Amino acid sequence: MQLLQSFQNCFKIPDLRRRIFFTVGLLVVYRIGGQITVPGVQLAVLTEFFQTSSNTLFGLYDMFVGGAFTRGTIFALGIMPYISASIILQLLGAVIPYFQKLQREGEEGRKKITQYTRYGTVFLAAAQSYGVSFFLINITAPLSGNPAVPNPGLGFTLSTMLTITTGTIFIMWLGEQITERGIGNGISLIIFIGIVAELPYAISQEYSHFLINRGFSKNIIEEIILVVLMFAVVAFVILMTQGLRKIPVQYAKRVVGRRVYGGQATHIPLRINTAGVIPIIFAQSIMFLPGTITQMFPGNEFMLMVGSFFSTESMFYWFAYSMMIVFFTYFYTAIVMDPNQLADNMKKHGGFIPGIRPGPRTAQYIDGIMTRITLPGSIALALVTIFPFFVTRQFNVAPSFAQFFGGTGLLIVVGVALDTLQQIESQLMTRHYEGFMKRGKIQGRKS
Repeated sequence: MQLLQSFQNCFKIPDLRRRIFFTVGLLVVYRIGGQITVPGVQLAVLTEFFQTSSNTLFGLYDMFVGGAFTRGTIFALGIMPYISASIILQLLGAVIPYFQKLQREGEEGRKKITQYTRYGTVFLAAAQSYGVSFFLINITAPLSGNPAVPNPGLGFTLSTMLTITTGTIFIMWLGEQITERGIGNGISLIIFIGIVAELPYAISQEYSHFLINRGFSKNIIEEIILVVLMFAVVAFVILMTQGLRKIPVQYAKRVVGRRVYGGQATHIPLRINTAGVIPIIFAQSIMFLPGTITQMFPGNEFMLMVGSFFSTESMFYWFAYSMMIVFFTYFYTAIVMDPNQLADNMKKHGGFIPGIRPGPRTAQYIDGIMTRITLPGSIALALVTIFPFFVTRQFNVAPSFAQFFGGTGLLIVVGVALDTLQQIESQLMTRHYEGFMKRGKIQGRKS
């Protein structure tokens, strides 16, 4: 009842109501564009071809763009070129002094980084759209042998590059407009709505899978266990996303003229999952690569043997996948979290950790804590990621439906939902309305 009242409060505030309707409207525009096929492409051939690509790089990419890639639409690349450009610039900020300087310049530096990200998005979208056009030209239906592009040529390549690149730029603009004039992070919400939009299809696939494999004799106990597992995994992902270690920080008092500054106590929140879903994306890209390559050699016995090791039902795949997630979690956390910079900033502003000397000792202390809390965070991330494979194997669930039991999709959906809910909560509390939580606000993710 309190939740229903909170939703009603959202529409009592004119500004919040306008932001919500604006966000929903632009997301509808994004979904409409994801249904428009690129001119010159036969959708039926693409559908037949991609039926066997769910466990390859194509299936991974298609999940992030809401099925637009396998339909060959004008939004085939989705927002992924922008995400890739952002990650590249973030990695460059760890090794190139110029980008490190921009990251420390505050608002002006952020504007320049945003502009470079846009340029990088256009470049990556143009390069990837050329690859998509080449890929589409070489697709033929496995059964009928019909080509996906009946009239290939330079005209088709150029028009496809222009169409898809423009579509990516338009999506980037939609995301920025949602962030500025809507509610929530626009880029994250675009990925979120793409994943959620596949849920009805996944449910229908699970129902068809159930009818084909089990008939109407499904065990009710097994059904209850599946439902309980789904709720348990979602609760665990929320706990992991919100989990943090608070390091107490004390700021010394400073007297400037007649005023006294500082003297307050605060804390540094260190999240157990600082890297977010980036380690999973890196690990999936590598683990799906052998399966993608083996599909190009269907009659080769050696490739078939390699493909069996990298099948999602293989224990070797589960173990290697988990180890790579743990490795990339430490790797990406080390890049985005610099203890030395954090310690220097604290020292400049007169802050210190009680019992720890400022400077290098503080950096070592923070680094030690990050190393310890990252281990359980990375293991939890690996368990959540491989859990859909376990559900598919143990309960014979359709793979498209099993991804909502864990993995990248569930982590993104939970994280974005918490972020958006936290922003709505802040708007309600600012205007003295009762929020979604009776005891304080929801803390959004920082990663």
